[in-house]
Parts: sequence; C-alpha cells; structure tokens
Amino acid sequence: MKETVPNNSPTGRVLSGMRPTGKLHLGNYMGALHNWIRLQHQYDCYFFIADWHALTTDYADPSQVRQNTLDVALDWLAAGLDPENCTIFVQSHVKQHAELHLALSMITPLGWLERVPTYKEQQENITGKDLTTYGFLGYPLLQSADILLYGTPGQPLHVPVGQDQVAHVELTREVARRFNSLYRTDVLREPQVLLTPSPKLPGTDGRKMSKSYGNTILLTDPEPVIRQKLKPMVTDPARIRRSDPGNPEVCPVFDLHKVFSSGETQQKAREGCTTAGIGCIECKGWLADAVVADLAPMQERRARYEAEPALVQDILNTGAKRAALRAEETMHQVRAAIGLSEPAQ
Repeated sequence: MKETVPNNSPTGRVLSGMRPTGKLHLGNYMGALHNWIRLQHQYDCYFFIADWHALTTDYADPSQVRQNTLDVALDWLAAGLDPENCTIFVQSHVKQHAELHLALSMITPLGWLERVPTYKEQQENITGKDLTTYGFLGYPLLQSADILLYGTPGQPLHVPVGQDQVAHVELTREVARRFNSLYRTDVLREPQVLLTPSPKLPGTDGRKMSKSYGNTILLTDPEPVIRQKLKPMVTDPARIRRSDPGNPEVCPVFDLHKVFSSGETQQKAREGCTTAGIGCIECKGWLADAVVADLAPMQERRARYEAEPALVQDILNTGAKRAALRAEETMHQVRAAIGLSEPAQ
C-alpha cells in the first residue's frame, strides 16, 4: 500500500472518527459505519480510531484501550472499510492531532467549551467517574483539531454527523474563524456538516442500543447468541396474549425488521402481527434470520483479518503515515502563522 497523500477528490474530503469502546454493535454499524462504507467510494476519506478521546472518560483505567482499539479496527475492516479506498488510522499515531489541539487551546475561550450541549449532559449521565478535568472539558476542541488538520484550500471538507453532533462541528467552525482572524490567515478550512440520518435502532429492551444499557447485539455475536438475545426482546406492550392483534409501528422488533429484513419479510410480519396470525416468537425468528444473514459475511472477513494480525497492523501503520503527511501540511502553515519554528529534520 502506498504511503503518499491520496489524490484530492473532486467531491471533497471526509473526516470522521469513533471512540474505541470495544467490539461494535448494530447501533454503531447503522449509526455511522454503514454510511462510511458508502462514502469511501465518493470522497477522499480519513477514518480514525479516537484512542485519545477514550482517555477523556477512561483515564483512570486505560487497561482496555489498546485491545478495544484493535477490536474496532477489526470490525471496521470486517464491515467493509477498504484501506485501498480510504485512510484508516489510530488517532494517537498521528502526533499532529495533539499539536494542533495544544495550539488551539491557547485561543479558545472557556465559555465556548462549557456551552457544548454534551458537556453537562455527560457529566450528569456518566456517574462514578471524576470528569472535572481539562481533558473532558476540552475534548470538543480535540475533535476540532482532528477535523481541521485535514482541510485543504479549494477542496470541501465534510464531517458526517447526526443532528445531535452539529453543535460540535459549529464549534470547529468558530475556532477556525477565530484562528484565521487572529493570525490574518486562511490556514484552517471551515468544515461542512454532512448530515447522515440513521435509522431508529432500538436495543433488546426497547431503549436506544447502547453498551451502557446492556441491550446490544454485537457484530461478532454468533448465531445462537443473536437468537438468544432477540427471543426476550420487548414488543408492542398492548399485545399481551397470542390472540391479541399488534401494532408494528410501536414495536421495537419491527423497527429492526425495517433495517434488516427484506420487503417481503416485513410485509409478512406486518400482516401476521396486525391480524394476530403469528406470535411474537415467530416474528423474532424471522428477524434473527435476517440479522444472521447480514452479519455472516462480516464475521467471515473478521476471522480472516484476525488470522493475520501483521496485516492489520500494516494497514494502521500505513494509514497513520498517510494521515501524518496530510496533517503535517496543515501544521507547517499553522506553525508559520503563530510564529513557531519548524522542528529539525
């Protein structure tokens, strides 16, 4: 694999990352990864595993970060990210991310960070951890650095996000404007939001699929485990007896059918539910069939990559070198703008 900077795409560049929290689940896949697989054929894409971001909440016990990073890389490759079509790397392997974050921390008002919606929200929701650290307060600025490193004059820079992450991208745009205004430059390119609507994907308890709720189906779960997890999944609460007709539109199981099952199976499930022609167990069995069929090729690819750890490491090393070349182009201009000398070669 080449270690040069990929050619500019006429449609622009895409930058996105994912924290390494371990093996990915269906919510991670449909929320981001499924879309990335499509984008890699349309844009010059950079996808990174955000291990420094993991430390913003897990700094006291980082024992799983390294293994979680490997698991995410394996799941990305298994799902279909192709290192020949995109750049895949680990955030901490590209030191320019930390360097730009430090430079931007010199100019960013505290108030900008404190008003980020997820700051107080996560402090309230993540209990049992001391989050009164600069790293936690400043993680949106590290996100900004992650993004701004990959802007190139004359080429659009896109960040694929859901509606709930738009505020983070807006902070990045504000930081870029402040930097450029202070130093009378146009080094940092303002990114554009690439809204990526994701389907409703409930967990087995009906809430949003999340590891913190213990309601996930992992991309690596074998068929018996998938069927076991789906069997007790909550359904239409009004359907108490087998003979009661149900309403698929309020049933979490049918939400998953909409994502994974064929149109024919969805129609069969809808008709059977609304007429009480089938029970929920049968409906869940059809869903399990569809999920197993979708995950089978991913699990086969993952097994091949697991058998070649040196290949996975080579992919990440090559991606990091490629990303560093692109990031260094930005940092060269940033250093010049803020009056820093270049490091010795």
